[in-house]
Amino acid sequence: MTESTPASDPVSRSWPQRLLAEPLVHFLLLGALLFALDHVLLAQRGDPRRIEVPDTAYEEAQALFSGNLKREPTDRDLKVLIDRWVDNEVLYREGLRLGLDKGDSAIRDRVIFKALNVVQADLPSPSIEEQSLREWFEANRERYDTPARYDFLEAVVTSDRSEPVLRAFVASLNGKGTTTTDSSLNVFKDRPQRTIEQSYGAEFLKGLQAAVPQGAWVLLNSTAGLRVVQLQEVKPAIAADFKALRLELLKDWQNEALAKVTTDAVRDLATHYTVVRREDRK
Repeated sequence: MTESTPASDPVSRSWPQRLLAEPLVHFLLLGALLFALDHVLLAQRGDPRRIEVPDTAYEEAQALFSGNLKREPTDRDLKVLIDRWVDNEVLYREGLRLGLDKGDSAIRDRVIFKALNVVQADLPSPSIEEQSLREWFEANRERYDTPARYDFLEAVVTSDRSEPVLRAFVASLNGKGTTTTDSSLNVFKDRPQRTIEQSYGAEFLKGLQAAVPQGAWVLLNSTAGLRVVQLQEVKPAIAADFKALRLELLKDWQNEALAKVTTDAVRDLATHYTVVRREDRK
């Protein structure tokens, strides 16, 4: 058995890395990418109060989503991204109307950023009472708790992967018989339950949870077929402490609340425009 470069997936306690695992943040990041794509704009805008979402915006949204999340967007996913595109176009039009393009006529994202600052300048600073912050924390606890983590090895058979061959290979690894099967070794450290289930499936995770640390090699079924693994260590989940994280929680809540009221304000501006989407043209 030859050993490959260990594959690690450490769990960080820093809030940016936790947030990057959130689907909502994926949407926001993809929206930010969409807002910089000048080439999806119509060459001729015509009526400044009419926004026609071009087909290229849908194509770019679908490509960005599938490229980043490795799956095709649902209709709801696509709507979220197109809504973000419309938000940015509204901000751009408002920026032009307010003359915020002076000196930046060719740089759309700067005009949008200036218009966004104008919108946010008129918004009240969000505030929250202690009890409400605690309730928000409990509703979002999964973002802050450290989940149970698993260290395990996977012996990757590089030749015949039929079940009889794999079972004979597992037996040989456990000291029962010999085998000439070639394999490589992958080492996984600090893998959270959620990422294991996402990568290998619920049946694999259930089998891994039932295994004995530092015990026998086992054959587990995954979404990609049978896998030969040995559980090394299970690190228990750690519940987040409200008091220790209070300032971080307050900042996260304020950012989320500001994002919501900003979106509401931009959507209110959008009522002054006629927005024509692809589905409206059918």
